[in-house]
Amino acid sequence: MNPEHHQIDVGVLGVGSMGQHHARVYSELPQANLVGVTDVDDEQARTVANKHGTAVLDRAELLDAVDAVSVVVPTEYHFETVTTCLDANVGTFVEKPVLGGLERASELQERVERADVPVQVGHIERFNPAVSALEEIIADLSVVSVRAQRLGPPPGREIKDSAVLDLMIHDIDIVLSLLEEDLVAVNGVGVDENKHATALLEFDGGTMASLTASRKTQRKVRMLEITAEECFIELDYLDQSIEIHRNSVPEYIEENGDVRFKHESIVERPQISNGEPLQKELESFVTTVDEHRVPAVTVADGLDALSVALEIEEAGLAETTPEVVADD
Repeated sequence: MNPEHHQIDVGVLGVGSMGQHHARVYSELPQANLVGVTDVDDEQARTVANKHGTAVLDRAELLDAVDAVSVVVPTEYHFETVTTCLDANVGTFVEKPVLGGLERASELQERVERADVPVQVGHIERFNPAVSALEEIIADLSVVSVRAQRLGPPPGREIKDSAVLDLMIHDIDIVLSLLEEDLVAVNGVGVDENKHATALLEFDGGTMASLTASRKTQRKVRMLEITAEECFIELDYLDQSIEIHRNSVPEYIEENGDVRFKHESIVERPQISNGEPLQKELESFVTTVDEHRVPAVTVADGLDALSVALEIEEAGLAETTPEVVADD
């Protein structure tokens, strides 16, 4: 261990497809000491623990031994698990969506506000280096609209959440965090129980956002486009890159008696220091717990994104539910 780095003890509750990556990142962070992991699948827990040189503990043992923990269990168990962590006075990171519904949202928020430890919600795209760069770029722009696409083929594993709650919720969170405007209208349509869905969000400042998420597209796409009065911006989450198109100037050129039309623009490509978003996210969480700071993504942020996602989900399912007409 580098003596310059102060470590806090951490653990992971749930080491399935996503939780195992939390264990990996914690084992690599100089600021973290991975004390142990736990999972309902004992064999999976042992495999992950052995791979990262840590122990398999039951939940009570783990919470008694750590300062901070990642909750990476199915969404339906988030409320019970997070509140158990708070009862143990353990700083908590909970993956998105923060809850499966809003029925216990107020209760969770109250528990978090009373707690002596921070709770951070896992909206990972906030920590994508391209998004961090974008926040600075658009600070002085007059944004007109935002368009996001989060597309891909059917996953190789079962996912209970729809494309809205599993995929689009990332872009909902990004849009809400980027635009300093109040949301005034939400519309959504969906196909096949929202395995492919599109939403249109309208804000009180006149800005609009169009979001599409899909598990039916035979190409993986993670794109964000911003139309502003001053420029057009394309962000690629996968490449962690940004292109800024400015000063598009139409021009007619005459050559040898022929007139042709030329339309040129300047394309800027800001240099971005790439990195793994999950590593940056958990590094932020560990620092937040260690310094007892307000998390970069609060429970209130997570509930705001969830509320919009559920409204889109309901609208999309309504569009795909056939109307039943009673016989005369």
